[in-house]
Amino acid sequence: MSDTVQTAVGPAIRRAAGSPPQTRHRGLALGLILMAQLLVVIDVSIVTLALPSIQHKLGFSPVDLQWVISAYALAFGGFLLLGGRSADLLGRRRVLIAGAGLFTAASLACGLARSAGVLVAARAVEGLGAAMMAPAALALILAMFPEGAERNKALGAFGAVSGAGGAIGVLAGGMLTTWLSWPWIFFVNLPLGALIVAGARPLLPESRASLGHRRFDIAGAITVTGGLSVLVYAVVTAGSHGWASATTIGLLCGAAALLGAFILIEARSAAPLLPLSFFRNRTVAGANLAGLLLGALMFPMFVFLSLYMQQVLGYSAIKTGVAFLVIAAGMIASSGVAQNLVTRAGARVVLTIGLVGFAAAQLLFLRLPVSGGFAANLLPGFLIVAAALGLAFVGDFIASTSGTSPNDAGLASGLINTSQQIGGAIGLAVTTTIAATRTAALLRGGDRPAAALTGGFHDVYVVTGALAIAAAIVAVTLIRRNRTADEALPSAALTRSEAGHASVRGDHDDG
Repeated sequence: MSDTVQTAVGPAIRRAAGSPPQTRHRGLALGLILMAQLLVVIDVSIVTLALPSIQHKLGFSPVDLQWVISAYALAFGGFLLLGGRSADLLGRRRVLIAGAGLFTAASLACGLARSAGVLVAARAVEGLGAAMMAPAALALILAMFPEGAERNKALGAFGAVSGAGGAIGVLAGGMLTTWLSWPWIFFVNLPLGALIVAGARPLLPESRASLGHRRFDIAGAITVTGGLSVLVYAVVTAGSHGWASATTIGLLCGAAALLGAFILIEARSAAPLLPLSFFRNRTVAGANLAGLLLGALMFPMFVFLSLYMQQVLGYSAIKTGVAFLVIAAGMIASSGVAQNLVTRAGARVVLTIGLVGFAAAQLLFLRLPVSGGFAANLLPGFLIVAAALGLAFVGDFIASTSGTSPNDAGLASGLINTSQQIGGAIGLAVTTTIAATRTAALLRGGDRPAAALTGGFHDVYVVTGALAIAAAIVAVTLIRRNRTADEALPSAALTRSEAGHASVRGDHDDG
């Protein structure tokens, strides 16, 4: 579509989509949305410090223990895009409620599990509920707050929760496991999940895409969900099968085939799940690529810093969690700065500064010794990471939704969440292999276990630092410095013929 047509049609479609729905309790509504996102994020990290207890109580083998985390990541990453588009078609509030209900029920099943198989299955259902909640939550923010300073503030809070949730989860997991028992890392979700289900209808306005149809792209949904699920499964099992094994290569080829079929289906579908024209918005495309790299560098950093503190420095679970509070608190503070800075300087500048800062912190982590104090060795890097990730998350979320039509709020939300989760799964799998290989080599060379572990962790920080620089290059190259509302593309979900009739349709309803 030409720039002239985009300029002429884009504003008309935005007017047709309607103004953001109003709610009398916007602060409470935002708080409820942030609570939903916090549940989704902390459930990845809250189990980390409870894994030894879970292994002992339920009889997990060392190889199978990873599935307590991987089952959640597999379902979450695989179904996010489908969850986002379902929110557009069926109603964002409705999908949020359904996801929260499923997540809460699965959390109860996790806490009551008395066998490894039941826990892994319940964790997968939790991931499915999270894949419904996360994109619906972000889409509701996009629907409630108009693009500009007001939305930037809301997305700043959303980015703070998304980034700090990992550190909060580690602390909560350590405290609950030490003071109560491992099932409480799941039982803690029950009152929060129930509050979301009960509060969503009175506090949140309903909104859905105005596409002129309710057709669902079944073939696209099957191929993309299958492709993403197989991809995540391939990378999380590569450590046990080997990256060059026939199993891993076969799974990766299968994932590529399914995702290739998805692209062909979307190119021909009259009502595609992910219209390829969506990526004409270069800022959105760049933000998602940067988000993929952001997930790939952040997940390993948190995991390996936690392992360093516990396995090398001998920190307890609670002490490790308290140490991460520095990052959580700093990210919340820097996210507030970031949303104001985006309004003045643009998302590209904020995202790039954050990524370069993260790379600088990895240089400090390369100097971590086998023994030493927290203040001298970890604190400087923690402070830089806190500031950097707050800027990066907020800049990335805002860029990923810049100029998108209200019709595509769920799609944009699902896509950026998918990018970060898939990146995290791949990054963690690759860096785990790198760290294990380096540690084994150092042990064979006669290094003590603590020194060998530290050497393996140092190699991880080289990789995460390089990924941060690569993401910064992507941000500078692809993301536009500023994007005004009139530069937005028409809804990617609209065909040329549908665009001509957009003015007769509304976007939101209260049902």
